[in-house]
Amino acid sequence: MRILWVIAALLLTVGSVGEGWGDDTVGIQTLLTIGRKDLPTVLPSGCHLLIEPHSIEQFLDALDGFPPDWSLVYGRGHHDPDLDERLFTLNRQRDAKRLGRPALTQCITFVWFGQLSQYDTEAGGFRVALGPKLTPTRWGVVRFKYENLQGELVAKTSAAVQAELERRFAQGESVDITVAMTGQLIPGESVTYDFSHDQAGLGVIMPVVKVERLDYVLATH
Repeated sequence: MRILWVIAALLLTVGSVGEGWGDDTVGIQTLLTIGRKDLPTVLPSGCHLLIEPHSIEQFLDALDGFPPDWSLVYGRGHHDPDLDERLFTLNRQRDAKRLGRPALTQCITFVWFGQLSQYDTEAGGFRVALGPKLTPTRWGVVRFKYENLQGELVAKTSAAVQAELERRFAQGESVDITVAMTGQLIPGESVTYDFSHDQAGLGVIMPVVKVERLDYVLATH
């Protein structure tokens, strides 16, 4: 599925992203060196970790009940003159129905791909580029989005880790990390339903999250 393998093209080098997030320091965090399975141990208590398809499906079940009938909405495809209207109606109906549901206000954590650039002395760490993670589920492909993320994204490290990463850069390696984003859905327009531009008729679900916390993870083995 080509949509799952275009991450390199989607990577966004971030200096300042979006507008309106009040705390510009949230993106400046220590780079954690833990196993991915240990990520829940550093997250806020009671926060729902939405990484695997099953956990994402359970969350969408609680939030919106059941997947849309994608084939009905798609109709005759992207050239169908009524497609935009059907998508608009679907999104507005779902926005209204999910109001008041507990899942709407849960603390959730999703992940994006991250990549470090070389050490930036002025920033005091390694700058972080972001790329979305696309997860196939029985609902469709899920792509979490962040809302109002502003400020520098910088991963700070100890001197020992900095030296190791600089050695890897000197050898021509790329340094990939996991960026965990924690927050809540945006009330009113918390999920957007759309179709893939790469695969005809493939439904895409985009939960929109106001991010309040970032964690950078350099996985250990």
